[in-house]
Amino acid sequence: MLIPVILSGGSGTRLWPLSRDLYPKQFLPLVGEKTLFQDTVIRLKGLKAEAPVVVCNEHHRFIVAEQLRQLDSRAGSIVLEPIGRNTAPAVAVAAMAALRLAGDSVVDPLLLVMPADHVLRDVPAFQAAVLAGATAAAAGKLVTFGIVPTKPETGYGYIRRGSSEGQVHAVAAFVEKPDRARAEGYIASGEYFWNSGMFLFGAKRYLAELAKHAPQMLSACEAAFAASGEDLDFTRLSKELFGQCPSDSIDYAVMEKTDSAVMVALDAGWSDVGSWSALHETCEADANGNVTHGDVVAEDTRGSYVYSSGRLVATVGLDDMVVVETKDAIMVAPKHKVQDVKNLVNRLKALGRTHTQIHREVFRPWGSYDSIDAGERYQVKRLTVNPGGVLSLQMHHHRAEHWIVVSGTAEITCDEKVFLLTENQSTYIPLGATHRIVNPGKVPLHIIEVQSGSYLGEDDIVRFQDNYGRKGTTT
Repeated sequence: MLIPVILSGGSGTRLWPLSRDLYPKQFLPLVGEKTLFQDTVIRLKGLKAEAPVVVCNEHHRFIVAEQLRQLDSRAGSIVLEPIGRNTAPAVAVAAMAALRLAGDSVVDPLLLVMPADHVLRDVPAFQAAVLAGATAAAAGKLVTFGIVPTKPETGYGYIRRGSSEGQVHAVAAFVEKPDRARAEGYIASGEYFWNSGMFLFGAKRYLAELAKHAPQMLSACEAAFAASGEDLDFTRLSKELFGQCPSDSIDYAVMEKTDSAVMVALDAGWSDVGSWSALHETCEADANGNVTHGDVVAEDTRGSYVYSSGRLVATVGLDDMVVVETKDAIMVAPKHKVQDVKNLVNRLKALGRTHTQIHREVFRPWGSYDSIDAGERYQVKRLTVNPGGVLSLQMHHHRAEHWIVVSGTAEITCDEKVFLLTENQSTYIPLGATHRIVNPGKVPLHIIEVQSGSYLGEDDIVRFQDNYGRKGTTT
């Protein structure tokens, strides 16, 4: 039994302003029509794998569920991390979820561990590498996948291969990110591979190695998983117990210490899309070396990445630059400085700017809202409610609302009244009234919401009933 484990806990800081804390890069369509998370799910087809176990931040749970639904796919389990603890604990709780799914029918199911935010262009090559490593994993080895390097990259860790048996190589050493000269030596030797962060091993086998090398971590994970609760389609770990778990990567906690690590080489057009320059290299460029997205007019511009989310972005005389426009932020940087975007994000957080957390358009399990205007004592939002979407039955202490239906049909609850609104109709929700919007139709419902009052924050909400298991002011 092969059970994929998709690790979807990253925040993708270096791809700000597209990637935000509450909508990070794995959920964005950066290199095609599908998102990176969806591409990760799609490349499993043909492996005869079970439904995946997804480990994600609890704030991303409805995004994961919706993106799976768009693929007409499902997860075997979606495990919610109440706090990030790096990859070793994430895989530990995934292994426990996989063992629960497998039951007693399988001696030790194999886990194919994959980050949700990587690009792999050659899916058949990836699947062949997985099959090549499966025999070794079934025999008790801990398999990692080493990427055949294409250049002396200083931003990745490396794996040095040892003795070989067919396509499976012993791991001679894991090596930290090198400087330029050392990276060039690695490439020249032919013995070094980029560390992909992908793994294949038995669930019980991994937990046994964790017990040997990081027993405190395993105990904390076992306690958090045993105390977990089922919340709709999600497994919610105990925040208190999981918070006591040490934070560490699989490499440091297990792979660098075990005597059972082996490597399978992978040449499949891989990228971790870890920066704007990496994304530029991953996408197809035009004759001037430019990669553009959206409404872009580039004049005398070369070797640049220019992204527009809606407004016209026009450039003149740029070389090797990155320009990214979103509804609420614009970022401009030379390509050789894009690794410092993380420092910029840290500065914005220190300044208390919310631009690092959310986009102007915020996604909810029922759809999304876009804050299109705001001023003293008023705010205007555009709501999109998916077919069948149901907002919580709620009230506000400090604001009233006026709703205008732009398209679609809305079922409105306002205190004791329940009625339908259609295109160009409107209603008023007084301060303190219990209210709800439902889309009973088969097409998206679009509503303009005008809020007015003394306080317009998202935390001014009292939920009485919610179809998505949310409580209080949680998302």
